[in-house]
Amino acid sequence: MRIILGRTLAVTLAAGAVVAVAACSPPQKKDSSSSGSGAATATSAADLGGMDALVAAAKKEGQLNVIALPPNWANYGAIIKAFGDKYGIKVNSAQPDGASQDEINAANQLKGQDKAPDVFDLGGAVATANTAMFAPYKVATWADVPDSLKDANGAWTNDYGGYMSIGYDSAKVPAPTSVADLLKPAYKGKVALNGDPTQAGSAFGGVQMVSIANGGTAEDIAKGVDFFGQLKKAGNFLPVDPTATTIESGQTPVVFDWDYLNAAESAKLKTWKVFVPSNAVLGSYYVQAINKGAPHPAAARLWEEYLYSDEGQNLWLKGGARPVRADAMQKAGTLDAAAFAALPKVDGTPVIPTQEQNTAAKTYLTANWAKTVG
Repeated sequence: MRIILGRTLAVTLAAGAVVAVAACSPPQKKDSSSSGSGAATATSAADLGGMDALVAAAKKEGQLNVIALPPNWANYGAIIKAFGDKYGIKVNSAQPDGASQDEINAANQLKGQDKAPDVFDLGGAVATANTAMFAPYKVATWADVPDSLKDANGAWTNDYGGYMSIGYDSAKVPAPTSVADLLKPAYKGKVALNGDPTQAGSAFGGVQMVSIANGGTAEDIAKGVDFFGQLKKAGNFLPVDPTATTIESGQTPVVFDWDYLNAAESAKLKTWKVFVPSNAVLGSYYVQAINKGAPHPAAARLWEEYLYSDEGQNLWLKGGARPVRADAMQKAGTLDAAAFAALPKVDGTPVIPTQEQNTAAKTYLTANWAKTVG
């Protein structure tokens, strides 16, 4: 589950259920006449005759289906509104509290229907496992994205990122100075992980960070899984998916999540603090991709163009996340300097998982998480 709070420079970071209305609606075929096959196969705006032609085709479709984008996650609420207002396109936002795997499940279950997701916003492990579902596309600013943060053919591109952190309510628990502190009696029944790590990117990152803190790696996460098993045996692990409501009510006083999400909660709960262990600085980006079976292929491509424009990148930055084009925009003088200066400060050497490491970690996690933590 994605925590509904709000959703690091590119040089430091590298790279089942469907909404009820969709589930109960009769299958509908997508309207392929609106933009024709050109948009569905376009690998750049130039393939359609340029940005003006892409905008016209997207406006003709009139809609865009997104999924698992909480409005307070990295400022997605403002991004969705700005995109809709700018182009006059209705954005249908399904299952906003869904996990990355839910996006893939929905695309498979709604394939060929007009309610299928047009675009994906995925954690690295889920993205790596589903690249066959992506339609290659390179936005106008694609060259600004470092090669290590994108697929060479444009199937996927990293978008915004952050560092894994421990958020805690300083009025309810002592300030942790290490991951190991969370095994102490003071944290009994108080430590929550943001979702199921076999499905949610943020929870997956939490296990990787704990593994590193305990002498493991981003790839060999046995020590991370074992640690959560120890938390459960100690009675400290709280099997509750955290939300802004559970945090502000005190139900989940300690939460593993990305720094930009925990930092966003600090703005609402003054006693909420953010801790990034200096010996386990795990950085990661989320991934953008277009659904190969997108019912609104032109709108899907225009959405990507908007997200990677200066306007879209700065809106992510205002949400506390670090946009992938930050370096290039800083050099060009188009980066929101005030928003960038307000990002959480992080000490230590970042560990950046590769696709191969994430794949290996996901394989181990899938085989061992349930039997160790449940």
